[in-house]
Amino acid sequence: MFGFRFIKVQPTTYLLQYRKGHLVREGTGLAFFYYGPTTSLVAVPTASNEVPFIFEETTADFQKVTIQGQITYRVADPKKLAALMNFTLAPNGQSYASDDPEKLPQRLINIVNVHARAQIQRLPLRQAVRESDGLVEALRPKLVAAPEVAALGLEILGFSILAIKPTPETARALEAETREQLLKEADEAIFRRRNAAVENERAIKENELNTENAVELKKRQIRETKMDAERAVQEKQRLLREAEMAASIALEQKKKDLVELTATNARGEADARAYGIEATMKALGTADPRVLAALANAGMNPEQLIAVAFQGIADKADKIGQLNISPDLLRELMGKQQA
Repeated sequence: MFGFRFIKVQPTTYLLQYRKGHLVREGTGLAFFYYGPTTSLVAVPTASNEVPFIFEETTADFQKVTIQGQITYRVADPKKLAALMNFTLAPNGQSYASDDPEKLPQRLINIVNVHARAQIQRLPLRQAVRESDGLVEALRPKLVAAPEVAALGLEILGFSILAIKPTPETARALEAETREQLLKEADEAIFRRRNAAVENERAIKENELNTENAVELKKRQIRETKMDAERAVQEKQRLLREAEMAASIALEQKKKDLVELTATNARGEADARAYGIEATMKALGTADPRVLAALANAGMNPEQLIAVAFQGIADKADKIGQLNISPDLLRELMGKQQA
């Protein structure tokens, strides 16, 4: 009413009040009445802002890449910024009288673009798409110390690059090449795994063969030990047999000596008997045969005497005319013979 207005700004807005070209009031979070026809208000936001950006650049091998990221800033010197750009409020006190506040983020993006171009143009495509962190580390100090930023009274709070992407055709070519490389690496990994499996199997076979060789060697040692033991037993048995044979030979020799001694003794006894018989025969040769017969019949049994008597009868049969033998005598002789 009558040109008087009321304005109240947030604590994150730096407000400057000019009356007739002179600065009469400034500060953050102000609230006051002013006369519109003679007052100019300049409102500079001091809160931090995040400005996303995306632009294309060319790499060292003439490939286009898209750089996407964001920059965070705040107005550190509102008066310096207000002196370079028009942040004057419209007469309604709510909107700006120019589009300079909207151009400020673009100015920062242009500064980022200039510094990023110098870095990207030094890198080939393959390296550029992987240099997000390296690009941030290279650009952040340059942005903080950029004269344009200092002249606008701005403070860079943060800078990040979210992605560096090639064109879709180039990306597909890189993907195809990378895919082929991955497939090749996968094949090589399969080959190495199979080779490792073959090596492991060979090692297992070698271990099995070594184990079998060790077992066979141990078996051979056991057989050799058994053969040595058997050889020792056979040697002892041979010695025993030789000892037995030596004992047998000695025994046979003794038997031979005994036989010879026995034969010698027997010959001596035979000679002694022959000598006795010869002496007896000589003595009997001069004796009467009837005396000898009587001596021979001495001590005989009655039956033997009867037999001798019959023999004598048989010898004199030609001189005997008639011989009578009683049945009782024959019966008695036959009964004794059966008995």
